[in-house]
Amino acid sequence: MNFPRVFAIAKNVFQEMVRDRILYIIGFYTLILAVAWRVLPEFAAATENKMFLDFGLGTMSIVTLIVAVFMGTGLVNKEIDKRTILLLIAKPVSRSEIIFGKFLGLSAVLAVLVAVMTVIYLVFLQLGNIPHSVLSILIAATFLVLQLSLITAVAITFGVFTSSLLAVTLTFAVYLMGNITPDLVNLGRLSRNPFMERITQALYLILPDLTRLDLKNDAVYGLLALPDTTALITSVGYGLFYSVMLLAIANFIFSRREF
Repeated sequence: MNFPRVFAIAKNVFQEMVRDRILYIIGFYTLILAVAWRVLPEFAAATENKMFLDFGLGTMSIVTLIVAVFMGTGLVNKEIDKRTILLLIAKPVSRSEIIFGKFLGLSAVLAVLVAVMTVIYLVFLQLGNIPHSVLSILIAATFLVLQLSLITAVAITFGVFTSSLLAVTLTFAVYLMGNITPDLVNLGRLSRNPFMERITQALYLILPDLTRLDLKNDAVYGLLALPDTTALITSVGYGLFYSVMLLAIANFIFSRREF
């Protein structure tokens, strides 16, 4: 794999998305926070601070998730549908370089989005004199980027061999299932059915455990003020391993497609 070519593809993806979409998404997020900042005190006079803390991180997660899913599934699928993939593979660029380059490009876009949104979020918290832990929020935002990168890898994997609509549906399904995999295992145990237990165990092993990368609640309640470094490093390794594994699967499928 030629890394300069990978970074050139990533740079092209990043520049294209920054020109077209990022400013609108950031503006939309700022508008939502501004409305919530004014409206929430009217409905929850005693708990508006906690509600705003939770709302800001939750909205950030949802908005960037939508970007990751819809943009990720279309990164390769769009090239295939428009037949522009023929121009790419005709160049001295391997298919693995295309996959990894597009992944890095969208991951960089998502990282920038989360970084800017986090700054805007912290500004609102400061203006509203809302007690918060900056360290906790920054850690949660960093893990959100890691989670979004993993979802991007899932989206690309589905996008290389299915239609755009099906890829979007399957990616959202993986996201939803990935957030309840520990509960699925517990459900299988409670059922006391060996067959159900095997199914839930298999789902737990196959699907990514996204709860390991979701630290929003910890940030809201300040539980990350003194982070467990070992646990955080383990979770980072888990997210990176899963993303690389998914990209390897995507590359395997993509390399065997005929155009």
